[in-house]
Order: sequence, then structure tokens, then C-alpha cells
Amino acid sequence: MTDLWSGLAQAFWLVVTLDAELVEISARSLQVSLTALVIASLIAMPLAALLAVRRFRWRRGVIAILNALMGLPPVVVGLVVYVMLSRSGPLGVLGLLFTPAAMIIAQIIIVVPLIASIAHQSLRDLWQEYHDLLISMNVSQWQKMKTLLWDARRALLTASLAGFGRAIGEVGAIMIVGGNIDHATRVLTTAIALETGKGDFALALALGFVLIGLAIAVNLAIHWLSRTEREGRW
Repeated sequence: MTDLWSGLAQAFWLVVTLDAELVEISARSLQVSLTALVIASLIAMPLAALLAVRRFRWRRGVIAILNALMGLPPVVVGLVVYVMLSRSGPLGVLGLLFTPAAMIIAQIIIVVPLIASIAHQSLRDLWQEYHDLLISMNVSQWQKMKTLLWDARRALLTASLAGFGRAIGEVGAIMIVGGNIDHATRVLTTAIALETGKGDFALALALGFVLIGLAIAVNLAIHWLSRTEREGRW
């Protein structure tokens, strides 16, 4: 029990004093996850708008696949990306394996289905309200999508925050493709696993505090945006 309280006290002190290693790892986590989030949002949101507006033969199948991929195991994503980026893989010439770029790619693959599925649900409901109006105005497909994306911006931000929460807490895929290299690819989740294995509970707990703080902040933001969205509709 004494060791536990001692570890908690040391962890709290590391957070309060902004320990250099703690700040470095946290900053790298934010850099990787935010970059992946921006790219994933740029892919997922137009895709969600297209699925809401356009009717085509395989539309239901694409939606079903997106929903299924929300539960895609991250370690499988990490394995696939590893094979693609390894020296014997088709993209091995790029030399991206065990770099932050590889971690970003893995997180994008994990996050895109989640953002697209959540965004599609919001855009589909909005399209039912706007359908007759936009059809009567004889606007182009892109204009329809742009209108939906703009008017559903709060709901889309909620989808992006959900994607960020998934990305920042991911460990399996980025451990495989990043390698958890000190001062290069070590992020919050992989560092927690490493420091726990080494027995350095103070740093592990401090990293855990930061990760929990980020998760709580994201969830509070989602709750606030969802409430604001409901109030705005009334």
C-alpha cells in the first residue's frame, strides 16, 4: 500500500512539474493522433455525405462494410500496415516502417470507418429533411453534399471527437508499426505498457493520468456538442 501511494505521489509530481519525458511523449501522441484525425475526417466526411445523397447499386453494401469495420481489431490493422510497409512489401521502398508516419497510417485506417459511420447517420437524417428542397432547387451533387456537411457541422465535429478518442487510446496497431522507439515513436499508450513492464509505476501512472485527462476532455466535449446540437434543433 505504501508503494502505491508513493507511486501516485511521484506520478502527480511528474504531471505538475511537466516532466520533460512526459511532455515529449504526450506531445508526440497528440501530434500523431491529431494528424490522423484530420486526414481521416477529410476522407470519411465526404464519403458519408456521398452515401447519404447518392443512390447506387452497392450503397447498402458499402454502408454495411463501414459499420462492420468499426469493430476492426487494431492489431490486424497493424499487421496489414506492417506487411505493406516492410522491406518486402509493396510500399517498403518508402521507408515508413517504425516512423510516426506509419502510426498515422494505421490510425487513419482504424478511425475512418468510425467517423464515416457516425457522420452518415447524422447526414442521412438531415438529408431526409432537405431532400425535397434541394431537389427542387436543382443543385449539383457536390452542392447537396456541401450543404449537408455545413449544416451538420456540429454533429460531424462530434464524430471527429469520437474518432480522436479511438485514436489516442489505441495501442496494438501503433506498437506493431511504430516499434515504441524512444524519442521517435513512443506515445502515451505504448509508453504506459513499457513502463509498467519495467516496474516504473510512477511514470506509467503519470502517463495514465494524461491519457485519462484527454479521454475525459473528449467525452465532455462530445456531451456538450451533442446537447448543443439537440438544443439547436429545437
